[in-house]
Amino acid sequence: MRIPLAIAVSVASLMAILPARAESGRSITIASEGASPPWDSTDANGNLFGYDIDVGRELCRRLKIKCTFVPQDWDGIIPALLVGKFDVIMSGMAITEKRKQSIAFSIPYAGGFNQFIVRKDLGLDVGGTKERLDLSAIGDKGKATIERLKSSLEGKAIGVLRSSNSEAVLKQIFGDVVTVRSYDSLDNMKLDLVAGRIDGSLADYFTWRDFLETPDGSNAVFFGPELQGGLWGPGVGAGMRKDDVDLLKDFNSAIEAATNDGTIKALSLKWFKADISPTLGQ
Repeated sequence: MRIPLAIAVSVASLMAILPARAESGRSITIASEGASPPWDSTDANGNLFGYDIDVGRELCRRLKIKCTFVPQDWDGIIPALLVGKFDVIMSGMAITEKRKQSIAFSIPYAGGFNQFIVRKDLGLDVGGTKERLDLSAIGDKGKATIERLKSSLEGKAIGVLRSSNSEAVLKQIFGDVVTVRSYDSLDNMKLDLVAGRIDGSLADYFTWRDFLETPDGSNAVFFGPELQGGLWGPGVGAGMRKDDVDLLKDFNSAIEAATNDGTIKALSLKWFKADISPTLGQ
Protein backbone atom coordinates (compact mmCIF):
# COMPACT_ATOMS: atom_id res chain seq x y z
CA MET A 1 0.00 0.00 0.00
CA ARG A 2 1.31 3.43 -0.89
CA ILE A 3 1.30 6.13 1.79
CA PRO A 4 0.05 9.54 0.63
CA LEU A 5 2.89 12.04 0.25
CA ALA A 6 1.48 14.49 2.84
CA ILE A 7 1.27 11.75 5.49
CA ALA A 8 4.73 10.46 4.65
CA VAL A 9 6.20 13.95 4.99
CA SER A 10 4.43 14.44 8.35
CA VAL A 11 5.67 11.10 9.69
CA ALA A 12 9.19 11.80 8.52
CA SER A 13 9.11 15.23 10.15
CA LEU A 14 7.84 13.77 13.39
CA MET A 15 10.50 11.07 13.42
CA ALA A 16 13.13 13.74 12.87
CA ILE A 17 11.90 15.76 15.81
CA LEU A 18 11.22 13.09 18.45
CA PRO A 19 14.65 11.43 18.56
CA ALA A 20 16.36 14.80 18.89
CA ARG A 21 15.79 14.79 22.65
CA ALA A 22 16.45 11.16 23.40
CA GLU A 23 18.04 9.14 20.59
CA SER A 24 19.95 11.51 18.32
CA GLY A 25 23.36 10.50 19.60
CA ARG A 26 23.30 13.49 21.92
CA SER A 27 26.27 13.51 24.28
CA ILE A 28 27.24 15.45 27.39
CA THR A 29 30.24 15.63 29.70
CA ILE A 30 29.80 15.24 33.47
CA ALA A 31 32.45 16.43 35.92
CA SER A 32 33.20 15.04 39.36
CA GLU A 33 36.00 15.77 41.83
CA GLY A 34 36.95 12.11 42.12
CA ALA A 35 38.34 12.48 45.63
CA SER A 36 35.38 12.13 47.99
CA PRO A 37 34.49 8.45 48.38
CA PRO A 38 31.95 6.94 48.36
CA TRP A 39 30.46 9.87 46.40
CA ASP A 40 33.22 9.83 43.82
CA SER A 41 36.74 8.42 43.54
CA THR A 42 39.45 7.88 40.93
CA ASP A 43 41.03 4.50 40.24
CA ALA A 44 44.68 3.78 39.36
CA ASN A 45 43.93 4.38 35.67
CA GLY A 46 42.35 7.78 36.29
CA ASN A 47 38.78 6.55 35.82
CA LEU A 48 36.01 7.97 38.00
CA PHE A 49 33.77 5.69 40.05
CA GLY A 50 31.35 5.98 42.96
CA TYR A 51 27.76 6.90 43.74
CA ASP A 52 27.75 10.10 41.67
CA ILE A 53 29.12 8.23 38.68
CA ASP A 54 26.63 5.35 38.93
CA VAL A 55 23.70 7.74 39.27
CA GLY A 56 24.98 9.79 36.33
CA ARG A 57 25.27 6.70 34.15
CA GLU A 58 21.76 5.62 35.13
CA LEU A 59 20.29 9.01 34.25
CA CYS A 60 22.08 9.01 30.90
CA ARG A 61 20.82 5.48 30.18
CA ARG A 62 17.26 6.58 30.83
CA LEU A 63 17.68 9.66 28.64
CA LYS A 64 19.44 7.64 25.91
CA ILE A 65 22.37 10.04 25.77
CA LYS A 66 26.10 9.35 25.80
CA CYS A 67 27.88 10.61 28.91
CA THR A 68 31.61 11.14 29.37
CA PHE A 69 32.89 11.59 32.93
CA VAL A 70 35.87 13.84 33.66
CA PRO A 71 37.69 14.75 36.91
CA GLN A 72 37.78 18.37 38.03
CA ASP A 73 39.30 19.96 41.14
CA TRP A 74 36.59 21.06 43.56
CA ASP A 75 37.61 24.69 44.02
CA GLY A 76 37.36 25.34 40.28
CA ILE A 77 34.43 23.13 39.41
CA ILE A 78 31.73 25.83 39.07
CA PRO A 79 33.91 28.27 37.06
CA ALA A 80 34.88 25.41 34.72
CA LEU A 81 31.20 24.57 34.20
CA LEU A 82 30.35 28.18 33.40
CA VAL A 83 33.05 28.48 30.71
CA GLY A 84 31.81 25.29 29.03
CA LYS A 85 34.54 22.84 30.01
CA PHE A 86 31.77 20.31 30.71
CA ASP A 87 27.97 20.27 30.90
CA VAL A 88 27.02 18.89 34.32
CA ILE A 89 28.48 18.67 37.82
CA MET A 90 27.76 15.49 39.77
CA SER A 91 30.09 15.56 42.74
CA GLY A 92 28.13 15.37 45.96
CA MET A 93 27.32 19.06 45.55
CA ALA A 94 24.72 20.45 47.94
CA ILE A 95 21.96 22.61 46.52
CA THR A 96 22.33 26.04 48.11
CA GLU A 97 20.94 29.51 47.51
CA LYS A 98 24.43 30.93 47.03
CA ARG A 99 25.31 28.44 44.30
CA LYS A 100 21.92 28.94 42.67
CA GLN A 101 22.93 32.52 42.00
CA SER A 102 25.38 31.30 39.36
CA ILE A 103 24.20 27.83 38.28
CA ALA A 104 21.00 25.78 38.04
CA PHE A 105 20.36 22.61 40.02
CA SER A 106 18.33 19.51 39.36
CA ILE A 107 16.00 18.17 42.01
CA PRO A 108 18.00 16.27 44.67
CA TYR A 109 19.34 12.82 43.84
CA ALA A 110 20.62 12.31 47.40
CA GLY A 111 20.24 13.55 50.94
CA GLY A 112 23.01 13.40 53.50
CA PHE A 113 24.63 15.22 56.38
CA ASN A 114 28.02 16.42 57.62
CA GLN A 115 30.03 15.86 60.78
CA PHE A 116 33.24 16.82 62.53
CA ILE A 117 36.05 14.38 63.16
CA VAL A 118 38.91 15.05 65.58
CA ARG A 119 42.15 13.34 66.47
CA LYS A 120 41.77 10.85 69.30
CA ASP A 121 44.92 12.07 71.04
CA LEU A 122 43.17 15.37 71.82
CA GLY A 123 41.08 13.51 74.39
CA LEU A 124 37.93 15.50 73.66
CA ASP A 125 34.49 14.41 74.82
CA VAL A 126 32.90 13.55 71.47
CA GLY A 127 29.34 13.97 72.77
CA GLY A 128 26.23 12.63 71.05
CA THR A 129 27.64 11.58 67.70
CA LYS A 130 24.40 9.83 66.70
CA GLU A 131 22.25 12.89 67.36
CA ARG A 132 21.31 15.18 64.50
CA LEU A 133 21.20 18.98 64.46
CA ASP A 134 19.26 20.82 61.75
CA LEU A 135 20.87 24.21 61.27
CA SER A 136 17.76 25.47 59.45
CA ALA A 137 15.86 25.63 62.76
CA ILE A 138 18.13 25.92 65.79
CA GLY A 139 16.17 25.83 69.05
CA ASP A 140 17.44 26.27 72.59
CA LYS A 141 18.80 22.71 72.70
CA GLY A 142 20.62 23.25 69.40
CA LYS A 143 22.13 26.51 70.62
CA ALA A 144 23.39 24.77 73.74
CA THR A 145 24.94 22.03 71.59
CA ILE A 146 26.71 24.57 69.41
CA GLU A 147 28.10 26.38 72.45
CA ARG A 148 29.43 23.07 73.80
CA LEU A 149 31.10 22.32 70.48
CA LYS A 150 32.64 25.78 70.34
CA SER A 151 33.98 25.44 73.86
CA SER A 152 35.60 22.07 73.04
CA LEU A 153 37.05 23.25 69.72
CA GLU A 154 38.34 26.61 70.92
CA GLY A 155 41.89 27.19 69.76
CA LYS A 156 41.89 24.12 67.49
CA ALA A 157 42.91 24.07 63.82
CA ILE A 158 40.04 22.64 61.78
CA GLY A 159 40.41 21.61 58.15
CA VAL A 160 37.74 22.05 55.53
CA LEU A 161 37.41 21.76 51.77
CA ARG A 162 37.85 25.12 50.06
CA SER A 163 34.70 26.59 48.43
CA SER A 164 32.50 23.98 50.15
CA ASN A 165 29.42 24.61 52.26
CA SER A 166 31.26 23.03 55.16
CA GLU A 167 33.77 25.86 54.87
CA ALA A 168 30.94 28.41 54.96
CA VAL A 169 29.35 26.74 58.02
CA LEU A 170 32.68 26.48 59.82
CA LYS A 171 33.46 30.15 59.27
CA GLN A 172 29.95 31.33 60.09
CA ILE A 173 29.39 29.38 63.30
CA PHE A 174 32.85 28.42 64.57
CA GLY A 175 35.13 30.95 62.91
CA ASP A 176 35.48 33.04 66.05
CA VAL A 177 36.96 30.18 68.10
CA VAL A 178 38.86 27.93 65.64
CA THR A 179 41.59 28.41 63.07
CA VAL A 180 40.06 27.52 59.70
CA ARG A 181 42.41 25.69 57.32
CA SER A 182 41.00 25.42 53.80
CA TYR A 183 42.23 22.72 51.40
CA ASP A 184 42.06 22.24 47.67
CA SER A 185 41.38 18.53 48.04
CA LEU A 186 40.12 16.07 50.61
CA ASP A 187 43.25 13.95 50.17
CA ASN A 188 45.53 16.81 51.21
CA MET A 189 43.32 17.54 54.21
CA LYS A 190 43.49 13.90 55.29
CA LEU A 191 47.29 13.94 55.01
CA ASP A 192 47.51 16.94 57.33
CA LEU A 193 45.10 15.33 59.80
CA VAL A 194 47.15 12.12 59.90
CA ALA A 195 50.37 14.15 60.31
CA GLY A 196 48.87 16.15 63.18
CA ARG A 197 49.07 19.47 61.35
CA ILE A 198 45.34 20.02 61.99
CA ASP A 199 43.24 18.90 64.95
CA GLY A 200 40.09 17.93 63.11
CA SER A 201 37.93 18.55 60.10
CA LEU A 202 34.35 19.06 58.93
CA ALA A 203 33.02 17.28 55.85
CA ASP A 204 30.43 14.82 54.54
CA TYR A 205 29.59 12.09 57.06
CA PHE A 206 29.88 9.19 54.61
CA THR A 207 33.28 10.36 53.40
CA TRP A 208 34.49 10.35 57.00
CA ARG A 209 32.84 7.03 57.80
CA ASP A 210 34.86 5.28 55.12
CA PHE A 211 38.04 7.13 56.08
CA LEU A 212 37.75 6.18 59.76
CA GLU A 213 37.68 2.52 58.73
CA THR A 214 41.14 2.82 57.12
CA PRO A 215 44.51 2.57 58.92
CA ASP A 216 45.11 6.30 58.37
CA GLY A 217 41.75 7.13 59.89
CA SER A 218 42.12 4.89 62.93
CA ASN A 219 43.51 7.75 65.02
CA ALA A 220 40.46 9.96 64.48
CA VAL A 221 36.87 9.81 65.70
CA PHE A 222 33.52 11.46 65.00
CA PHE A 223 32.87 14.52 67.11
CA GLY A 224 29.53 16.12 67.94
CA PRO A 225 26.18 15.61 66.23
CA GLU A 226 25.39 15.00 62.59
CA LEU A 227 24.80 18.39 60.96
CA GLN A 228 22.42 19.23 58.12
CA GLY A 229 20.26 22.02 56.73
CA GLY A 230 21.17 25.68 56.86
CA LEU A 231 23.87 26.53 54.35
CA TRP A 232 23.96 22.88 53.23
CA GLY A 233 20.52 23.21 51.63
CA PRO A 234 17.91 20.49 50.86
CA GLY A 235 20.19 17.84 49.41
CA VAL A 236 22.63 16.96 46.64
CA GLY A 237 21.79 17.83 43.04
CA ALA A 238 23.30 17.95 39.56
CA GLY A 239 24.59 21.39 38.66
CA MET A 240 24.42 22.88 35.17
CA ARG A 241 24.39 26.17 33.34
CA LYS A 242 21.18 28.17 33.71
CA ASP A 243 20.57 28.33 29.96
CA ASP A 244 20.57 24.51 29.63
CA VAL A 245 16.83 24.45 30.31
CA ASP A 246 16.03 21.30 28.34
CA LEU A 247 18.88 19.36 29.92
CA LEU A 248 17.68 20.39 33.36
CA LYS A 249 14.13 19.19 32.59
CA ASP A 250 15.45 15.88 31.30
CA PHE A 251 17.59 15.30 34.39
CA ASN A 252 14.70 16.15 36.69
CA SER A 253 12.42 13.68 34.92
CA ALA A 254 15.06 10.94 35.02
CA ILE A 255 15.87 11.53 38.71
CA GLU A 256 12.18 11.43 39.61
CA ALA A 257 11.68 8.17 37.71
CA ALA A 258 14.80 6.57 39.19
CA THR A 259 13.69 7.59 42.67
CA ASN A 260 10.15 6.33 42.27
CA ASP A 261 11.18 2.89 40.99
CA GLY A 262 13.78 2.36 43.73
CA THR A 263 16.91 2.63 41.59
CA ILE A 264 18.32 5.57 43.56
CA LYS A 265 17.70 3.71 46.81
CA ALA A 266 19.50 0.63 45.48
CA LEU A 267 22.52 2.68 44.40
CA SER A 268 22.68 4.49 47.74
CA LEU A 269 22.59 1.16 49.59
CA LYS A 270 25.37 -0.11 47.33
CA TRP A 271 27.71 2.80 48.01
CA PHE A 272 26.70 4.13 51.43
CA LYS A 273 25.17 1.05 53.07
CA ALA A 274 22.29 3.41 53.90
CA ASP A 275 19.27 4.80 52.08
CA ILE A 276 20.00 8.42 51.24
CA SER A 277 17.53 8.62 48.37
CA PRO A 278 15.69 11.96 48.28
CA THR A 279 12.12 12.55 49.38
CA LEU A 280 10.39 14.02 46.34
CA GLY A 281 8.38 17.16 46.78
CA GLN A 282 10.47 18.51 49.65
